Amino acid sequence: MSLLKKKKGLIMGVANDRSIAWGIAKKLSEHGANLAFTYLGDALKKRVVPLAESLKSSFVLSCDVEKKEDIIRTFNDIKNKWENLDFVVHAIAFSERSELSGEYLNTSRENFLKSMLISCFSFTEVAKEASKIMSKGSSMLTLTYESSKVIPNYNVMGVCKAALESSVKYLARDLGSKGIRINAISAGPIKTLAASAIGDAKFLYKWNEDHSLLKRNVDINDVGGSALYLLSDLAAAVTGEIHYVDAGYNKVGMPNPQNMT
Repeated sequence: MSLLKKKKGLIMGVANDRSIAWGIAKKLSEHGANLAFTYLGDALKKRVVPLAESLKSSFVLSCDVEKKEDIIRTFNDIKNKWENLDFVVHAIAFSERSELSGEYLNTSRENFLKSMLISCFSFTEVAKEASKIMSKGSSMLTLTYESSKVIPNYNVMGVCKAALESSVKYLARDLGSKGIRINAISAGPIKTLAASAIGDAKFLYKWNEDHSLLKRNVDINDVGGSALYLLSDLAAAVTGEIHYVDAGYNKVGMPNPQNMT
């Protein structure tokens, strides 16, 4: 199958082979997509370049989303090489590890502003620049996590994800007239490098496994499959959506008492 044959896309946020962004990249590559990747810093470059090469991609770009000029340069480089772009996967988020435990009340001003810039506003700036080299039928996708309910220790990231999900809807409105679709995937907890920073993460994995409707956790391949759908023409009429890939956990009103013994 080649749902993305001849399509060109950018993957932002691969950290290692356990990243959700990597699970998405593999699935898109399997379906014929030509991929470019971004990285931040030399340490991540050493990880991302070999992964990109394993998918037959040598198009790897440095991009610090805290810097507007980096985002602009990234999409200029893509325009110069490819002329146009069919999709973007934004899988970038940040908070100081020390603020992903305890109470949200203690969030520092500095960390709040940096987290919101990287985790939320960067998607808006990416969308603005990417849309300049996109045409009708193109698509953008970002990653979120449960923002409509309080998650212990998620703190500032929960607030950032709520803002990100709202951004998805506004961007979908703004770019809809150009035929560009904007969606987000809200995945269940997955054992990634980023997730390991959240306090009591092991309890979170076990709780979701025990109480989700499918009685299991999800993995990067599950998310990859849903991303393939949302970025392909199969989802040509889908935009502004927050698509849950969490084994049905978001539909649970209360735990089954039998699972509490």
